[in-house]
Amino acid sequence: MTTLLLELLLMLALILVAAELFTNALEHLGERLKISEGVTGSLFAAVGTALPETTVPLLAILSGGDARVNEEIGVGAILGAPLMLATLSTFLMTFAVLASRKASGRIVPERTGFERDLNYFICAFLLAAAAMFVPHSNLLVRALISAALVGVYIAYVASTLRASKALVSAGHGTEAPGKMLLSRVGLPTNLATIALQLLIAVALLLTGAKGFIHGVEGVSKVLGISPLLLSLLIIPIATELPEKINSILWIRRGKDTLAFGNITGAMVFQGTLLPAIGIMLTPWAPRVEVLTGVAITLIAAIWMRLNSGKQGLRVWALLINGLLYLSYLTITLSR
Repeated sequence: MTTLLLELLLMLALILVAAELFTNALEHLGERLKISEGVTGSLFAAVGTALPETTVPLLAILSGGDARVNEEIGVGAILGAPLMLATLSTFLMTFAVLASRKASGRIVPERTGFERDLNYFICAFLLAAAAMFVPHSNLLVRALISAALVGVYIAYVASTLRASKALVSAGHGTEAPGKMLLSRVGLPTNLATIALQLLIAVALLLTGAKGFIHGVEGVSKVLGISPLLLSLLIIPIATELPEKINSILWIRRGKDTLAFGNITGAMVFQGTLLPAIGIMLTPWAPRVEVLTGVAITLIAAIWMRLNSGKQGLRVWALLINGLLYLSYLTITLSR
């Protein structure tokens, strides 16, 4: 057990280093390409840091061995990721600035992008939830729903890119606050070195997340946790660490749009493309644990959407998302 805990701490440290490299490189990339913080956070950062939790369900579903266990891990990882982002990740990001902004303070992401992300996610996740009630034998309907989810993400990317130019003109362009980290060892700051730093960061993120998952799986076996609960509750905590840490780093620097875009953009990615795969390759059945997670995720997303206003979101309102995660834990573990 001690070895597993040491492995977890080491992998966490690696993820922290990778997250710092990643956010720093993305800020310089966004500034150089003259794109909005919305594109940098919701598309570039969200997809990049979503790599660990994207690979887990795919590897689980497509690997050999016990098909039932693999499918449970795959479904749980697919649905557990947006649950974690909408509840625990949002709570931790907000808690990081509670002392400085107070419960009555505000977090102010760029409104149109924030609301666009949540609108797309809520619609897509409702569609993915509806697919659970379509029999697995009805492949045509399931295929149409999967195709629709892919189409939703393509439309989301297009609308986000269209909005970028106007947002930059309005003062929401991405700005890098300091030097690129690789430049401190004598390298110039250009697209090639930015790409190199991003590749190094992603490689470290994947390595750290994979190692963290291995440690978490070892702990879960010692504790006797089922594959479905492992994938719904424990694996997402490990795979979502990049999003959590990147968003905490950004929000503590006052970059609310980047911080929230990193979370909500990943929610859209994971609420469309990954369910599209799960619908076709797994039973995707309405089990109680799964439906509970879907319901809590939607409640958290809708709660954020309802609290979005011209002056941002109240800190206390976002802290409630942590209570929603606690509610999910209570309901699930008490069964």
